[in-house]
Amino acid sequence: EVQLQASGGGLVQAGGSLRLSCVVSGFTFDEYAIAWFRQAPGKEREGLSCFTGNDGSTYYADSVKGRFTMSSDNAKSTVYLQINSLKPEDTAVYYCAAGFNIPPITPRTYGYWGRGTLVTVSS
Repeated sequence: EVQLQASGGGLVQAGGSLRLSCVVSGFTFDEYAIAWFRQAPGKEREGLSCFTGNDGSTYYADSVKGRFTMSSDNAKSTVYLQINSLKPEDTAVYYCAAGFNIPPITPRTYGYWGRGTLVTVSS
């Protein structure tokens, strides 16, 4: 069974940093693409980052470009999202998802989702 478990969220002051982790099982990184999304209360789920090629190239949404960094550790079946310079507007539930990387990042092409981890940024 395909499963994803995001963790690492918490309450952080503006300007702080977090590293989110997503442990995956039931598939390999060669089988499905992995992407990060977030959803703030009352707002649409937003695609944040994904790998765009086997050369390690990465896509970032404009809202997080320059502050967020996506990486992976295949041996640990884990993907990461390093979040720096956090802003209150970054407050959201962050999700990792598995599916197909068809630009632009959209929830429609990602069929497997974890429950997410809450990031709350205070001022």
